[in-house]
Amino acid sequence: MKKRVLFPLLLAGGLAVLAGCSTNSVLGTLNAVAATTGLTVKRDLAYGPDARNTIDIYSPEGNPKGAPMLLFIHGGSWTNGSKNDYRFVGESFARAGYVTGVMSYRLAPQHRYPAYIQDAAQALKFMRDHAADSGGNPGQLYVMGHSAGGFNAVELVDNARWLGEVGIPVTDVKAVVGVAGPYSYDYRNLPSANAFPVGSDPADVMPSFHVRRDAPPHLLLVAANDEVVEAANADKMEAALKVVGVPVTKTVLPGLNHYTIVGSLARSLTFLGKTRQDALDFMAAHR
Repeated sequence: MKKRVLFPLLLAGGLAVLAGCSTNSVLGTLNAVAATTGLTVKRDLAYGPDARNTIDIYSPEGNPKGAPMLLFIHGGSWTNGSKNDYRFVGESFARAGYVTGVMSYRLAPQHRYPAYIQDAAQALKFMRDHAADSGGNPGQLYVMGHSAGGFNAVELVDNARWLGEVGIPVTDVKAVVGVAGPYSYDYRNLPSANAFPVGSDPADVMPSFHVRRDAPPHLLLVAANDEVVEAANADKMEAALKVVGVPVTKTVLPGLNHYTIVGSLARSLTFLGKTRQDALDFMAAHR
């Protein structure tokens, strides 16, 4: 077998094994091969007062002006994770021409809903307010998140409260991409209940109950082999969006699980699935 064929197979196999036992190892490997040579990267910028209120911003090569801007929100059941785990996402989308912000946010159970949504709003405001410094277009914003971060991304743009609180015109957000997000489920008897207010009802917090009629187009990406977040979340979210006439595309990606669906955002792992390309195609179609 030729080396150029063997290497992807070994890498895919290694990722599948690691995804089941060491997510940190997977992320570390992806970050190690995501070279940022030629990009402008500003790390640990403070968008708020908490130690977790930091963002890294990756700008494309060539001193861009007016580039589209993408905010990426990490997952981790709202209780763990960091922007530092997803440098490969910043590199990947900066190479595609996006000024890309990868944020951290306050974590549960110390900081329950809506703290992490308000953090996402503040991070997006920070990117918008400093667009000129990074070469971005403040009127061309996109939001993407994986898993719990997918919830954050969709809730941020669908619930009119959050953009309104920070003064971002709703028309500035052109599209949102949710990657394996839990948008509509009953958390009350699950461990993730510690991310939400004590005694709260899912109808009070789930994005599927908060859709505004003027929300931007949605891309909901689902991993066919996801054993962490049920596909019903995307089904219910899709139905809620359609009820009020918000454009939505739901795509089930074959062969991917809850971890490889985000791993394939890395340029080195696009052979695993179309997560990256589907997101890029969708955002490009909504400028």
